[in-house]
Amino acid sequence: MLNTAIKAARRGAAVINRASFDLDRITVTEKQHNDFVTDVDQAAEQAIIEVLSKAYPDHAFLAEESGASKNANDESEFTWIIDPLDGTTNFMHGFPQYSISIALSQRGVITQAVIYDPVRNDLFTATKGAGAYLNDKRIRVTKLDRLANALLSTGYVAGSAKALDEYLKMYGIMAERCHGVRRPGSAALDLAYVAAGRLDGFYEKGLKPWDIAAGALMVTEAGGIVGEFSGESDYLYKGDIIAASPKVFGQMVSLLTPFI
Repeated sequence: MLNTAIKAARRGAAVINRASFDLDRITVTEKQHNDFVTDVDQAAEQAIIEVLSKAYPDHAFLAEESGASKNANDESEFTWIIDPLDGTTNFMHGFPQYSISIALSQRGVITQAVIYDPVRNDLFTATKGAGAYLNDKRIRVTKLDRLANALLSTGYVAGSAKALDEYLKMYGIMAERCHGVRRPGSAALDLAYVAAGRLDGFYEKGLKPWDIAAGALMVTEAGGIVGEFSGESDYLYKGDIIAASPKVFGQMVSLLTPFI
């Protein structure tokens, strides 16, 4: 199943890479304020689903652009959770920070994960109980134990003025207490970077399952902790998430709990 997911990610990447050479020709639609979808997102998603459904015709799908398949429900044993282009705004502007995210849920538990960066040809993979890898090399979260020395990433999901004010307050609190906070624009890739030790932690509110399902498994399989702002584990569908090395995670929770 992991190999099939890798094949699907590469098929989607082929669509994205072709389009990246002529961005002026892509069609852009604004779903809501500052939330965009392109014909490339849709074509990449279709390519990914074609590969997966051919191999597993009975499996269900939960994808960003097409939503849930008809057979996706609480009784589905296998559901593929797909973000065909995480970082669409970056892609539209030619900013090279975006990714493809594919996760497999088995009876509600994420068991397989692929995050592929088509710009750098970085392939992050994880299987529950078998570790996390970058281009076939085992990865681990950092051993950092103090937030004061950490490099964090975050993101902002476009919303109300109140949501923006809350985001800026969180940013101020975290930026004062660590080495730096970055906002690269692809939550899936941010989580993969935490798993690989390129970042020490990540936090964000208002995300969707396809943004975080694959990355969350990678972080835990790399020895990190993932949870809500309260520290609890119901982050996948609530959408508020902290991911970090174990000691940094606890320090982040203590600062972000007031923003539940």
